[in-house]
Amino acid sequence: MTSPTRKHTALPKAHTLIEALPWLTRHHGKTVVIKFGGNAMVDEELKAAFAQDVVFLRHAGLKPVVVHGGGPQISAHLDKLGLVSEFKAGLRVTTDEAMDAVRMVLAGQVQRDLVGLLNHHGPFAVGITGEDAHTMTATKRFADVDGESVDIGRVGEVTEVDAGAIRALLDDGRIPVVSSIARSADDGHVYNINADTAAAALAAALAAETLMVLTDVEGLYEDWPNSDEVISRLTASELEKLLPDLASGMVPKMEGCLHAVRNGVHTARVIDGRVPHSILLEIFTDEGVGTMVVPDARAEEAS
Repeated sequence: MTSPTRKHTALPKAHTLIEALPWLTRHHGKTVVIKFGGNAMVDEELKAAFAQDVVFLRHAGLKPVVVHGGGPQISAHLDKLGLVSEFKAGLRVTTDEAMDAVRMVLAGQVQRDLVGLLNHHGPFAVGITGEDAHTMTATKRFADVDGESVDIGRVGEVTEVDAGAIRALLDDGRIPVVSSIARSADDGHVYNINADTAAAALAAALAAETLMVLTDVEGLYEDWPNSDEVISRLTASELEKLLPDLASGMVPKMEGCLHAVRNGVHTARVIDGRVPHSILLEIFTDEGVGTMVVPDARAEEAS
């Protein structure tokens, strides 16, 4: 006689859903800020999977907010214009001429593509920039290169966040898609904001449950390049000690995670955006797919 269990070939799906239940309960109604970037921005299948993940979060009762940069697209557009892409301390050197291109690519190309992908699943996504409703206010940022302050042009750091427009969209059941540019109250100029930095500032202002940063690596490596062992969890203090020795490209991401958890965000996660549905794997499974940063206080409570 055939076992009733063997008849139901879809049973593993039920097990997966049950595994997600405690995480669904924990995150229901909570705000999740996701920094969209890396390979997930240029691979069509990964982009589609990302959109599915974000819409799933919304249907599962979470409040996702997407913050994006556009490094590959900006570099490609600058190349067409004959402008050289230069980076210092992991930040793009942005001349006045380059800023016009950055603004156009972020708000006019990358954001529209992402909004379109999300809205393929329903009338959810609304695109805004840090300029809109003074969501983000910036001041000029200098890069720290070997202990010296270096001018990198129209690159800014966030000085203030007014999350009112974002909250209104979330309350209306929408998915805000935020381009990482902001205007300065000092000189009136628009500045290019590192998307990792912008996402962290917005997560803190929203008192988000978690900040998720998509990358092109598995997470934070324990001893790169000597080992590819990924650190699955560390505290804010542990991360702060590691920062001086990190590769320049990881510094803004990990600084963002540190800022977030020290300003009210419960967890910050760096996850591998090259893995399809990595967001769902990180939030709704026991194993996860990246590195999680927690506040020191939470680590003490757990011990």
